[in-house]
Amino acid sequence: MADEEMIEVEGKVVAVLPGTMFRVELANGHNVLAHISGKLRKNFIKLTVGDMVNMEMNKYDLHKARIIYRLRKNQRQRNAPIRSFGPKRRR
Repeated sequence: MADEEMIEVEGKVVAVLPGTMFRVELANGHNVLAHISGKLRKNFIKLTVGDMVNMEMNKYDLHKARIIYRLRKNQRQRNAPIRSFGPKRRR
């Protein structure tokens, strides 16, 4: 499929299902069935309940998705600006 047909969304893993399937809740409250991509399988990335993930969904079937990235705790998108206190000094 072409890249322009995919929608990239962020969600939270709610349940771990058999066969590397996951139930993921989106920010708007919808639940989708998601499976992990091959790159996550290849690198043995583990997902558990509560993890924030990036997914891509097909615009024609909004009930299924593919997990493409697991966000670290400090990578979650937030509305507050990131504060910078200037460059760190070398000693």
